[in-house]
Amino acid sequence: MSHDDFNFEPVRGLPEQLPEGEYILWQGAPDPWRLAREALGVRWVAAYFALLVFWRVGVSSADLPFGIALMHGVPFFLSGILACAILYGIAYVQARSTVYTLTNKRVAMRIGAALTMTLNLPYTWIGTAKLDLKPSGHGTLAFELIGETRISYLMSWPHVRPWRMARTQPALRCIPDAEDVARLFAEAAETRISEPRLERVGQQDGSAVAAE
Repeated sequence: MSHDDFNFEPVRGLPEQLPEGEYILWQGAPDPWRLAREALGVRWVAAYFALLVFWRVGVSSADLPFGIALMHGVPFFLSGILACAILYGIAYVQARSTVYTLTNKRVAMRIGAALTMTLNLPYTWIGTAKLDLKPSGHGTLAFELIGETRISYLMSWPHVRPWRMARTQPALRCIPDAEDVARLFAEAAETRISEPRLERVGQQDGSAVAAE
């Protein structure tokens, strides 16, 4: 019997039902392999162990037959395979537990494998969005927040723009069809921000409102 760790969610990826007038435009998650490469540096780890293998074989071959020297590189090779497998496993778990959501009013990010949390980012909190698009069509869409809003880099990693720690930029990491998602975000944000907001004017009868 299968078990869904998130079956308590009234709406997938969201901690509560959507308010009246709000609806989902898109949902997605990181690609595990891309997340392992870009966020966890699996290629650099693989390259490091490859250098160790070449070094060990090269040193041993100076005094021993090449066949025996080659066997001396096997432990480093196996260690590299294990390290890369662990990193991919972490990326897979992260991707599986993540749901990115765009609605007509906000960006919502259900993130975290061990400690799950949901970030809600109304479009009015977002100053700019930056797209890092790869040739494959995958990419990362990062949001630069305005005002006093602060988000923890460590708590949100790897769902952040790398190395932006002073002002953490939450990000939709390694998503497929990133350009289409960015376009959808831009259209929704522009529509939302251009909507007039009503603010009650402080009059005694409380009947007057002003549009912003």
